[in-house]
Amino acid sequence: MINNPKKRLWASSPTLKKALFYMKVYIFILLASLQLVSAKITAQTVTLNLQNAKLEDVFRSITSQSQYKFLYNDEILVRVPKITLHVKNEPLENVLSKILSKDQFEYKIVSNTILVSTKTPKSTLEKNVIQTQATGIVVDAEGKALSNVSIVIVGSTNASMTDKDGKFQIPATAGNIIEARYLGYKSSRVTISNLNNIRIVLTSEESNIDEVVVTGLGAKIDKRTFTGATTKVDMKDIELGGLPDPSRALEGRVAGVIVQNQTGTFGTAPKIRVRGATSIFGSSKPLWVVDGIIIEDVADVSSDALASGDALTLISSAVAGLNANDIESFTVLKDGSATSIYGARAMGGVIVITTKKGASGRNSANYVGEFTSRAIPSYSNFNIMNSQEQMAFYQTLEQRGWLTMPSVAVRSESGEYGKMYEMIKNGTLENTPEARNAYLREAEYRNTNWFNQLFSKSIMQNHSVSLSSGTDRAQYYTSISGVFDDGWSKKSSVKRYTGMFNSSFDLYKNLKLDLRTNGSYRDQQAPGTLGQTINTVAMEIKRDFDINPYSYALNTSRTLDPDKFYTRNYAPFNILHELDNNFMDVNAADIKFQGELKWKPIKPLELGLLAATRYQQTSQQHYIKDNSNQALAYRWMPTTFIRNSNSYLYTNPDDPYAVPETVMPYGGIYNRTDYKMLTNDFRFTASYDKTFDDVHKVYVFTGAETNSVERNNNWFRGWGLQYELGEIPFIDYKLFKKGQEENSNYYSIRNTRSRQAAFYGTANYTYDNRYTLNGTIRYEGTNRLGRSKTARWMPTWNIAGMWNVSEETFFKNLDIPVSNFSIKSSYSLTADRGPSSVTNSKIIITSYNPWRPNTADKETGLSISSLENSELTFEKKHEFNIGTSIGLWRNRIALDVDYYTRKQFDLIGIVNTQGLGGQITKYGNVADMESNGFELSLAATIIKNDNFSWVSNFIYAKAKNKVTSLENNSRILDLIAGGGFALEGYPVRSLFSIPFVRLNQSGLPVFLNFDGNETITGLNFQRRDDLEFLKYEGPTDPTDLGSFGNIFSYKNLKLNVFFTYSFGNVIRLDPAYKTGYTDLDATPRELTDAWVNPGDELRTNIPVILDSRFIRNNSQYDYAYNGYNYSTETIAKGDFIRMKDVSLTYDFSKDFVQRLKMANLGLRFNVINPWLVYADKRLNGQDPEFVNAGGVALPITRQYTLTLKMGF
Repeated sequence: MINNPKKRLWASSPTLKKALFYMKVYIFILLASLQLVSAKITAQTVTLNLQNAKLEDVFRSITSQSQYKFLYNDEILVRVPKITLHVKNEPLENVLSKILSKDQFEYKIVSNTILVSTKTPKSTLEKNVIQTQATGIVVDAEGKALSNVSIVIVGSTNASMTDKDGKFQIPATAGNIIEARYLGYKSSRVTISNLNNIRIVLTSEESNIDEVVVTGLGAKIDKRTFTGATTKVDMKDIELGGLPDPSRALEGRVAGVIVQNQTGTFGTAPKIRVRGATSIFGSSKPLWVVDGIIIEDVADVSSDALASGDALTLISSAVAGLNANDIESFTVLKDGSATSIYGARAMGGVIVITTKKGASGRNSANYVGEFTSRAIPSYSNFNIMNSQEQMAFYQTLEQRGWLTMPSVAVRSESGEYGKMYEMIKNGTLENTPEARNAYLREAEYRNTNWFNQLFSKSIMQNHSVSLSSGTDRAQYYTSISGVFDDGWSKKSSVKRYTGMFNSSFDLYKNLKLDLRTNGSYRDQQAPGTLGQTINTVAMEIKRDFDINPYSYALNTSRTLDPDKFYTRNYAPFNILHELDNNFMDVNAADIKFQGELKWKPIKPLELGLLAATRYQQTSQQHYIKDNSNQALAYRWMPTTFIRNSNSYLYTNPDDPYAVPETVMPYGGIYNRTDYKMLTNDFRFTASYDKTFDDVHKVYVFTGAETNSVERNNNWFRGWGLQYELGEIPFIDYKLFKKGQEENSNYYSIRNTRSRQAAFYGTANYTYDNRYTLNGTIRYEGTNRLGRSKTARWMPTWNIAGMWNVSEETFFKNLDIPVSNFSIKSSYSLTADRGPSSVTNSKIIITSYNPWRPNTADKETGLSISSLENSELTFEKKHEFNIGTSIGLWRNRIALDVDYYTRKQFDLIGIVNTQGLGGQITKYGNVADMESNGFELSLAATIIKNDNFSWVSNFIYAKAKNKVTSLENNSRILDLIAGGGFALEGYPVRSLFSIPFVRLNQSGLPVFLNFDGNETITGLNFQRRDDLEFLKYEGPTDPTDLGSFGNIFSYKNLKLNVFFTYSFGNVIRLDPAYKTGYTDLDATPRELTDAWVNPGDELRTNIPVILDSRFIRNNSQYDYAYNGYNYSTETIAKGDFIRMKDVSLTYDFSKDFVQRLKMANLGLRFNVINPWLVYADKRLNGQDPEFVNAGGVALPITRQYTLTLKMGF
């Protein structure tokens, strides 16, 4: 043994001895760890049976049998030939030595990742290049730091990994290529120019070739082998700042999806149809699915009723309670191949919403704030008379007897003329021409801007905060949001709160639990409104006591003073006062819980169990206060004539000498309507996904589910509530007597229960990624339809195939710019349960209170509401779809084209019977319809370099339908009203007109009647036969529509310009012509061109402003003027081109954001509806999408939104 004095010196020092001891311990632990790792990899065994397999497939097979992931450079795949290997329970280390030549490759283990690299030749090592440490950070596309990212230097064995802050350090020199790889993200390479502050951005793999199509029931099919017509759009690409309802963002984004914003009031739903109408009496609405759960409507509102303006439309949107910032993507399933798994619930298409969730290794906190101001409408856009023009028109009315003192005194409505005569009567205004002219001249120059009085540019705020985090075992996403809107118009304020918590737990390696919950609460005000009614005899659509601000501003004279009270419904009326005393409060609460357990007993098999429950409650409280015009109308009788004319007063039928009297001497009215719904869903699924020999890919998915929906609807009306006296009711007994005599109720309760069970399965086989066959079958039943098995239970199915031409050898050898080419086709049978009112599984017997002339004879009886209809069954649809997807120049240009034909049969329609059983008409499967369409989507990256890019998108869709069989039950009024209706041989929503012939020599409109003769007042709007004389104008649903968008990006700036267009439909102009007008009315300028003298019929088609004597002599002129409102003279094209959205986005530089200790910071300014490029001039400012129905309906105006996004 050599005697070393230095060693003894170290040993004599206690401090050095202690340090030496710690070094030994550290080295021992390190060696032990390395030995454990080595032992672990040595102990790991795998079984492989591969023939001519690619290296990446070998790595994939090893990963599936072990806990190790592989990280390697693409050049390794080129250098290793295809591998044939058959081993059983072979140690992993031996397998790696067999597939990786020790002379060419080497590997090492970092955590659970095996880093494979090429060996550096000795000659290279001998160059003795001095390497220094390179430092940097890895973030995602949103600037969030990513931890545990593998970092390697290409062509060397140098490897590292990012820490919790995304930072890394690795030996490198300038000019080296650094590569970052992370599970779930595309790898990225960066050439090192500066060794310090290297920034690597990884993008998600959501758009790569392994993307799956989520159908919403648990099935996830590889997009490469999905045979259905479907489109997925990410919410971040289509979001519209300032529109909290996410469903409106779909307008123009998906070919074949029609989105019509017939009203824009918060809570109302746009009219959405996927590939057009699928039913005649049904709604044809798409099915909404959120995170695998079908979203039921708390109250059924048909597609046609969405434009009614009734209060019920405020709760018609299925997704109004969802925060748009919580949505990850929309997937629209369009053809039978995509929707058949939903069976009888998806005849109108399916829209699947996927919400956000947490991700492993990513911690983030985000805030999004939107601040929106809406433009006030302008009279310059409408063809409405100003106050000077209006006063000139009133002078004409005065000359014709409508605005004289005797006539105004007895009318239910009056404006400035009525106020003037009242002042003359009270002695506050002299009854001289000079005094009257001076008073009217003041009104003539008033030119009140009702839009400014009733609308404001108040700021709507939308705030959203979300947190996301995750580890390998658990991930979560949670958010809260609030919308605060003081209202664009008076009494239209909204407060909405939402919350969401999504979590996933890997309980075991093969057992996963997903828990999701979300809820919302909305507090909304709206102007008080009653339901829309129609006078079927005279064809007059009206709404009593309508105070809709938009409708009022368009239909009210600009000569009126906003501070004065005028007369309406015989009682004092001021719109500002009325809105404060007649309004509704809408409260909507919605909460959903769902849990899903997924278990993989073996690798390719996954079993799932899902349970969900959802509760929704909505209350609509209508406050009609003591001094509101509506309340005063029930007791207003200042004069004997008004008392005898006021229809809201009560006359005792038991007293032949009785005079009209009030039933509500004090107080106001309180209306309340409640809707409640409880849904329960249970689902069991099993999926099998396996690839055999890298050629045969098999995917099988099957499941069973039950669904129950319980709805409750309560309605109550309280009379005489004294709001100003402690909200105590003052009830007059005559109120109940009147109700009994009218056989009307003051409250009601309705409960409905629906049940459904279904079994379904789909199988998908793909050969060599080239040929795919798919089949789906579903068998379901519901308690809503007939009792027989063939009626109540319905099988639906689909067969489809796809040819991926670009995977063929001959195609790969072609020298063409086509990089992707596939053809797919499908044929299917889907179904629908028909109109929600059809529930004829058994005879429906209802109790009722028969009308009796005397209240003493009150009794309750039973009646047959509808007879048993045991053979009534599902509406059905056969659909054939063929499509192609083409990618050019490495998919810089992507083209998707689909053509489809549909045959809808067994559609439910009304059948006229002989009256057996007391039922004259009944529902039956008697109607048929055909439809076809063409869809095209074109996306192109026109320019793309480091600083600038230009991406363009063009969408076009054409959809046509025709009713081929239908027993007509429609009246003339159904066919000429704005929504149109079905008639055999025409589209399902066809609009007809009464043929206008000319004006006669008295200026009255002349029409062609059903018998071929001309008539003025002989129209019968309730006629159901001999309808051939009506002129077909066109469909009310557009036939050609789409969009054109361009996104320009320069460094941190992005400009988005988005246009939508629609063609092929017609619109009925708003009714503007009457037999008589009041001085409350605003009138269109067309009336200045009305017939005045004989001979004017040769120059104009505007009918004469009638003299009041005409009405006294012939009260039937209402038929003529209402007929003119629905004639061939009041039709316009619904075609339009609209700039839907223009936005400018700026993302602050990463350096600036890092100095603020943030992950990202961005601003966006966008304008919605900035420019209506083209519309029919005959609309005269009437929006081609908006239906001015009054009530709660408001259009979507131009609005400006500033959005702030921050991430931490």
